[in-house]
Amino acid sequence: MAVRVAPRADRNALVGIIRGGDGRPALQVRLTTPPVEGAANHALIEFLAACLGLPKADIGIRSGATSRFKVLHLQGDSTAIAARLAAWIGSVAGQPAPPARRR
Repeated sequence: MAVRVAPRADRNALVGIIRGGDGRPALQVRLTTPPVEGAANHALIEFLAACLGLPKADIGIRSGATSRFKVLHLQGDSTAIAARLAAWIGSVAGQPAPPARRR
């Protein structure tokens, strides 16, 4: 999954889907945490884990650890994860979806 992170935002939120420089879609996520010593990466994993109902250990950064554009690996039931992502993205028109329940 591709993600573009905007650190130092006023709140943690999913903004929507954007196109990266290579034309691939990516989630646009805002985080309040500054990009200092991996704090934003840690906050991104915590935020996604809470919103998607995944353990933090099931989310890893495959590439882009020092970049705003990151490629993440989500481990688990791909059908369930895709459904949670679709519901979360669909909620962007209003407020972010409430955190999913942990499995």
